[in-house]
Formats: sequence, C-alpha cells, structure tokens
Amino acid sequence: MREGNDFHEPTLFAAKLAPYRSLAPAGFIALMAVLAGASFTAGIAFLMMGAWPVFGFLGLDVVLVWWAFRVNYRQARAFEEISVTPNLIRVRQVSARGKEREATFNPRWVRLETTRDELSGITRVALVSRGVPLVIGAFLPPLSKEELANSLAAALTTAKR
Repeated sequence: MREGNDFHEPTLFAAKLAPYRSLAPAGFIALMAVLAGASFTAGIAFLMMGAWPVFGFLGLDVVLVWWAFRVNYRQARAFEEISVTPNLIRVRQVSARGKEREATFNPRWVRLETTRDELSGITRVALVSRGVPLVIGAFLPPLSKEELANSLAAALTTAKR
C-alpha cells in the first residue's frame, strides 16, 4: 500500500491499463522492409513478363498493410487508470483520440461484475454503481481481465471493511 491521493489514504489498488501490441516499432519497420522488398522483386518479375498492372497492385498491397498497422498503433494510444482507496474509486479512461472520461465511486456502493465464457475465461469486467455498469479493461485479453478482476475484488473487499 502506498500513499498517493488528496486525502493521504492508502492506495489499495492502482493500475494503468493499455492495449497490448505484440509487434514493436522496430519489428514493424523490419516487416514492412521485407514485405516491400518481396513485393518489389515480384513486381519487377511481372514487369519483365509484360504484366505491368501487377506491379501497381503489389505496391497497393504494401500500402494497405502499412495503413492497417498504423490504425492498429493509433488505437494502442488508449489507456485506463484505476485507483482504489478506502473511500474512493477513480477510473480515468482516455480514448485513442485523447478524449478523457473520469468516473469516481464510493467503494461501499460499488460491486464488481464479471462475465465469464467457458472457453475464454473472463470476457468482461465492470464496476456497477446504482445499476449502471462502467466497463473497464475492454481491450485486455481474457487472462489479463481475470487478473484485473481478482485484484479489484481484493481491493474492494479491503475497502468495504
């Protein structure tokens, strides 16, 4: 437990959640270089055979793959910050476009709700207050959602004592 809020209460739980991206920027550059090189080589072969339109389509493939990765990396800018103290739950959600949304709750009036799938595990984690759910960690894989749910449940149990 650490101190880290306006009322100098112990922080029972604090996390910054962000989407996982398996391909680092250096890997993206290497992948695009290999893809562009292979497409260029194949395009030259088709150009020499007289099928010059294929050269352009192979270049279009490279551009589409680059665009898809850029969109994916842009979405990775989203994050959530969650902190739980004995008297306050604060959730700050920031979208990929920078739009912020902050919600605060009294831990005594919040319940943790999870949705579980037999094959995947936990597929949804939400804090419910007054019947209104606030979904958190929607971008996380099921194993991370399970860990988040367990940690939040422990913090809420401690806060409600």
